Amino acid sequence: MAEKVTAGRDQLGQFAPKFAQLNDDVLFGEVWAREEELSTRDRCIVTVTALMASGVLDSSLQFHILTAKNHGVTAQEMAEILTHAAFYAGWPKAWAAFRMSLEVWKDDAPAAETGREAHQKEMIFPIGAPNDAYAQYFSGQSYLAPISSSQVSIANVTFEPGCRNNWHIHHADQGGGQILIGVAGRGFYQEWGKEPVEILPGDVINIPTGVKHWHGAAPDSWFSHLAVEVPGVNTSNEWLEPVKD
Repeated sequence: MAEKVTAGRDQLGQFAPKFAQLNDDVLFGEVWAREEELSTRDRCIVTVTALMASGVLDSSLQFHILTAKNHGVTAQEMAEILTHAAFYAGWPKAWAAFRMSLEVWKDDAPAAETGREAHQKEMIFPIGAPNDAYAQYFSGQSYLAPISSSQVSIANVTFEPGCRNNWHIHHADQGGGQILIGVAGRGFYQEWGKEPVEILPGDVINIPTGVKHWHGAAPDSWFSHLAVEVPGVNTSNEWLEPVKD
């Protein structure tokens, strides 16, 4: 233990100076300092277990639990240590030690699941990487995950809430166009001069060539669809202006 401990002198220096000196200089200054023989991390584990087994369930136990955390013991490891010790030291003692551990690790609670993580759980296809190559044609953040590049080109396109692509038109001398298949979340498709159409998982949108349109996520929902490129001759994509509300 690198830091010097003065708890004995601070609390008992006048009442029991010898005990305070033994506590600070011998126990912590010599025994705990023997890190080559046993690391501070392991000494913390031994001490927490011993205090819990002895029924010492006061601030000293919490101090050593905190010291264990500061020397690399994780919350998961401490939970396993206390669970194991509970069968030997007693269930009520373990409960008390767990309450102290919760207090020590209270600020390390796992972060709430992000919208992206929750959305990924809704579908079997990956969200993919940021769609940087086409970012200029999108309002908001989109992602692209290629699914197939042989026979028919298929990609999973994901939109953050409110993201949508610009108006655009698919062109081809023969064949061509695009098919959208909703896979997760809620989105919209709109053709020029028509009302938007909601897209939910399982919905299929057939987009012929020559039709001006856009598609994207609802304002309050992530959205993913498969984009299936219909084979054609001399196919191209004409990107137009952003969509206005």
